[in-house]
Amino acid sequence: MAIGVRVEPELEQKLDKLARSMGKSRSACVREAIAQYVQRFSNNDEAQRQSALIAEHSGTPNWSEQLPDWPDWTV
Repeated sequence: MAIGVRVEPELEQKLDKLARSMGKSRSACVREAIAQYVQRFSNNDEAQRQSALIAEHSGTPNWSEQLPDWPDWTV
């Protein structure tokens, strides 16, 4: 099946350069990219796993919060 996709000229140039460096056609690179995308996002489990990780760590203190001034922290 043929699929037409419009991309910016800069992206097309980068794709062509990458395809040449890999010894592949532009179409082969696009097919591989689509296959990886479908594999990664077709199973909702991965999205749920990542959402759970984000939720788990959202309660952690902000890295820029001021720490208490403990006089013996170097002991």
